[in-house]
Amino acid sequence: MIAIDMHVHVPRNPNFPDVEVEQSLKNYFKPTDVPKDADDMAAKYKVWDMLAVIFSVDTQTATGDVPDGNEYVANIVKKYPEQFIGFATVDPWMGKSALQELENSVKNLGLKGLKLHPTHQAFQPNDTLFYPLYDACAQLGVPVLFHSGFAACGVGMPGGGGFKLKYSAPIPGIDDIAADFPSLTIIMAHPAWPWIEEQIAVALHKPNVYLDLSGWAPRFIPQALIRETNTRLKEKVLFGSDFPYLPPDKWLREFDALEIREGIREKVLLENAKKVLKL
Repeated sequence: MIAIDMHVHVPRNPNFPDVEVEQSLKNYFKPTDVPKDADDMAAKYKVWDMLAVIFSVDTQTATGDVPDGNEYVANIVKKYPEQFIGFATVDPWMGKSALQELENSVKNLGLKGLKLHPTHQAFQPNDTLFYPLYDACAQLGVPVLFHSGFAACGVGMPGGGGFKLKYSAPIPGIDDIAADFPSLTIIMAHPAWPWIEEQIAVALHKPNVYLDLSGWAPRFIPQALIRETNTRLKEKVLFGSDFPYLPPDKWLREFDALEIREGIREKVLLENAKKVLKL
């Protein structure tokens, strides 16, 4: 295994229609290697010799889209345990039922974390209304992966599809949660442009906060983040691709071209993820 890809979206559940914003995502990223189904995705990751963390995002309250379902993700992991680890998703607006879904997903379905997307799910993550979810994750011993920074969902749609970027700012959102739940492992997904400096500050200040590099081709990752990856954040940065929107094999080739100090590349690609995932 050459790497652990911490950020992979599952193909849409074939039992449900496509989500409305999918076309805006494809227009933004222009993906060329979209798997036709989960079997195809597993075959690709086997060839790439990578383990992938897979998930979907439940946006039913915010968008009306039918979620893929955590059982769908768990079944993919069950079929391909050598290729995939699954994270759950819940609709944060669903209160107690979201908590029940999270607990079932971890205890019974075997999923290993929680994926949330504040912009796509239309919620302010540091609102204490959602704190029971974070408390549950801390008690269950699983990490929370938060989308952070700019979001491709809704790009080019009128009003950006109604999606609000403010929900994905690292400060105060992630910073508050990390302070209030020091035993909770938090991952900020993506270089959080236009809040890169805030993201770096939170990851430096809070021992329980990590970040992944997904959604950005390595040649475009801001130099401030590369510098910190080489120094103060060398234990905190994780490889992620955002597949199928960015192909991980191409991502790794570009990452190889960056000036990363000796020993740190292995931390980003494997060692830090093993720590977060308790592998």
